[in-house]
Amino acid sequence: MQRKLTITVDEAVYEGLARLVGRGRISRFIEDLVRPHVLGEHLEEGYKAMAADAARERDAAEWINGLAGDMVRETR
Repeated sequence: MQRKLTITVDEAVYEGLARLVGRGRISRFIEDLVRPHVLGEHLEEGYKAMAADAARERDAAEWINGLAGDMVRETR
């Protein structure tokens, strides 16, 4: 179910949105931007995709291990 929401924006912002996405597409554009911040749906999918990327995980592990090694050698 969709709900109608009235928001107020500066005229320049509205004109920029109209130029960028088109007058009939502003609502969808704003919803697509806001949805992950309020529902968290894409966040979980993103973490799963990152964890499935073996090369990225290997690079991340090397980076973390490098930081740990730097901390061991640091003088206090």
